[in-house]
Amino acid sequence: MLIHVHVAPKPMGDENGQYTCVEGAIRVIEQSGLEYEVGALGTTIQGPADRIWPLMRELHDACFTAGADSVMTHFRILESKDDVIESSMSDLTALITH
Repeated sequence: MLIHVHVAPKPMGDENGQYTCVEGAIRVIEQSGLEYEVGALGTTIQGPADRIWPLMRELHDACFTAGADSVMTHFRILESKDDVIESSMSDLTALITH
């Protein structure tokens, strides 16, 4: 499964930094051990569905733990029936890189 996720916490940060809440979500992704790539408008994660679905809840909640009053989490999913994606994240990125 590939998932592209974007968290939109309010506020995004605090006196410790402008993006403290977003960074809390990224730390959860880092700790998962799954392959991921942070981009300007979200993060793409690759791994088995049974690990990614609970991870979405964890990173959403991490924003609250980091100080957000509200959080909107958006994600897009690429999944196959057998949970095997033919291309890796880097293969798909290479297709759009000129």
